[in-house]
Amino acid sequence: MAGDEVTSVLTEVGPRLRALRRARGTTLTRLSETTGISVSTLSRLESGRRRPTLELLLPLARAYDVPLDELVGAPPTGDPRIRPRPFTRYGQTFVPLTRNLGGLHAYKQVMPAGYGGEDRPEQQTHEGYEWLYVLSGRLRLALGEHDLVLRAGEAAEFDTRTPHGFGNAGTEPVEFISIFGPQGERMHVRARPATG
Repeated sequence: MAGDEVTSVLTEVGPRLRALRRARGTTLTRLSETTGISVSTLSRLESGRRRPTLELLLPLARAYDVPLDELVGAPPTGDPRIRPRPFTRYGQTFVPLTRNLGGLHAYKQVMPAGYGGEDRPEQQTHEGYEWLYVLSGRLRLALGEHDLVLRAGEAAEFDTRTPHGFGNAGTEPVEFISIFGPQGERMHVRARPATG
């Protein structure tokens, strides 16, 4: 990589870090507590007044739970394909379908049989909007007072300020596409479920 290319890639790190922090709804102070990096250093990184180093980016990648290359970004190659890295949270497999650090996030989710149990799924609320499309299986959607079962080829969209929860309504894994904003991404993918 030529010197100009390196400078260009490093110049984009600051705005990418700021967008990611805002999308996650965290503050520089909270991020400092999580990473051990001072608030002033984090601020200078985001504004581009501090050159990003591996020693600074590794704790940030861990704090945000993203691969290091997502913070640095790859130089444009003309190849639009996304190479998702599946991960597991709360017994579900998530396959990221977008690289966007702000705005909407899309995931393919695989929910095993029995997920959610026999009872009505626990519901939660948050700011935002969510879209679902079922690829295979049967997805149980508890939406406010409604209890719905979505089958392959069916879609739903709803305001996430309405209490909502999900479960598998079948005997096989259910696969679905879920699209939501940063608040939903934080609730469904990053936050720990409430313990009762």
